[in-house]
Amino acid sequence: MKKLALPLLAVAALVAVLGFVFLRPTAPDPMSDAALKDRLTRMQYYVTQKDGTEPPYANEYWNNKEPGLYVDVVDGTPLFASTTKYESGTGWPSFWQPLDGAPVETKEDKSLFMTRTEVRSGSSDSHLGHVFEDGPQPTGLRYCLNSAALRFVPASDLEAEGLGEYADLFTTEG
Repeated sequence: MKKLALPLLAVAALVAVLGFVFLRPTAPDPMSDAALKDRLTRMQYYVTQKDGTEPPYANEYWNNKEPGLYVDVVDGTPLFASTTKYESGTGWPSFWQPLDGAPVETKEDKSLFMTRTEVRSGSSDSHLGHVFEDGPQPTGLRYCLNSAALRFVPASDLEAEGLGEYADLFTTEG
């Protein structure tokens, strides 16, 4: 009987451990569709997840002139800086280039009976807007983005938000 009890205890312990590992409750995935619907506004969800476009001149950042960073509203990845933002006259925030090393990706977009170049966040795969070749120098590009795809972090808040490495972009030497 003793010879049978030890293997049975070992099997019971193994089942308990495996049950804990595979059946324990897990935290919800913050990038799941349900979590994004709960966390984002209706417009943010529509723009980032359904490739939507917000109305011009009726969005949060089209006329923002404050120094700071624009980060991905879905995952907080820094994408653009106010130092490359310019007034394009389109009613959407426009930039002539992303931050160095930012995970900004482009792909062909043939929606709306035309061909354009879509801009997406490579870190969250969110739709940001489109890029056009009618921007200012030095790049000649206009990254025309949806405010709803972005969150603005003022330069004065970079340290508090863990983005202090970008503070030098907003200091002037004199």
